Amino acid sequence: MSLTPSPHEPYGSLYKEPGRGTMLIVYGLFLGSVMAVITAPLGVGLAHWMRHRTSAWLESHRRFQVRTFWLGLAGGGLGLGTWQLLGWLQLPAATSWAFGYLFFTACLVWMVGRCGVGLHRLLANRPIANPASLAFGGTGVSLKG
Repeated sequence: MSLTPSPHEPYGSLYKEPGRGTMLIVYGLFLGSVMAVITAPLGVGLAHWMRHRTSAWLESHRRFQVRTFWLGLAGGGLGLGTWQLLGWLQLPAATSWAFGYLFFTACLVWMVGRCGVGLHRLLANRPIANPASLAFGGTGVSLKG
């Protein structure tokens, strides 16, 4: 898709899709939750509010965002419960701290990765291929240039 104006597509029409800016804000709120956790619930609330107010391809982003929040919350709760269980079992402190550090770092990488993929696809005006995915929305992620 070209960003140059054509007779069939007026300049700037790619950016005037209803709800596109809101989806961009939600991704920003999710990424902001790395520093201030309260922004993630605000983001998912905004995404829920946008239900049925966007086009089909933006609906895939909205579903992806809502699933990112709820899967992250479930994973965080599971990790926190396991972390507490390790402490309750009176295992060496290094065991529970190592688990907590590794698990929550993996959750952070997962969340930032999903937001990165979502932002990339949103800015390219493409839908999320599989918003129900547990990973990155059906998009292959690689560190290759």
